[in-house]
Amino acid sequence: ADYVSRIFGASPTSGSVQLDADTILSPGSVRAARLAAGAVIDAVRAVADGRTGRAFAAVRPPGHHAEPDRAMGFCLFSSVAVAARVGQSLGMARVAVIDFDVHHGNGTQAAFEQDDSLFLGSIHQMPLYPGTGAATETGVGNIVNVPVAPHAAREAWRATFAGGLMPALDDFAPDLILISAGFDAHRRDPLAHQSLEAEDFAWATRAVLEVARRQCGGKVVSSLEGGYDLEGLGRSTVAHLHALGED
Repeated sequence: ADYVSRIFGASPTSGSVQLDADTILSPGSVRAARLAAGAVIDAVRAVADGRTGRAFAAVRPPGHHAEPDRAMGFCLFSSVAVAARVGQSLGMARVAVIDFDVHHGNGTQAAFEQDDSLFLGSIHQMPLYPGTGAATETGVGNIVNVPVAPHAAREAWRATFAGGLMPALDDFAPDLILISAGFDAHRRDPLAHQSLEAEDFAWATRAVLEVARRQCGGKVVSSLEGGYDLEGLGRSTVAHLHALGED
């Protein structure tokens, strides 16, 4: 609450305020971040009350770098972490997040790492911003980080995702799965050095859905995170949505 109040208080009426090297507040930033978090929360509510089995929140700014007490990396509020708590308040006791953004979801990890009713599985390039996400960072046994090297082959990324994250997700037995869907591991993205094509994100989405069908009646909510090449972002998002909508 103190952090949220600080962000509200820092919001400028004109010009901009620099919160860190990457994160700037302009007059519309806080409203946009609130709407983004609210959209993910609404998606979770829609799944919880049976209006839909799956949902995607096409939001900006992203959220997964925002820690409980500070903004970071273009992110003000950790939309997925907040939505996970809302899911729990609606009766989905065990909530998992799968994060395939190319950058580690340090904010989600900071929110989850002391609570074994929450799970984070993250695949990300290392070394890369924000410098967290080593495989040794395991929280209370509820955090699984699987770093991949720069310029990793698509096949290597898929093998790491399938072998490193999916068994742990299955073992956690979630009541709801959230996806931090960053598409900046696409080969065209300027902020990292990965080799993925749009189809790889569709494949990863199907892998998550397979676990979701087995564990939680297929309940999945996805939220847009990073992706900074518009063509790669667009193609990857469409592929992700097609997979998310498959029976």
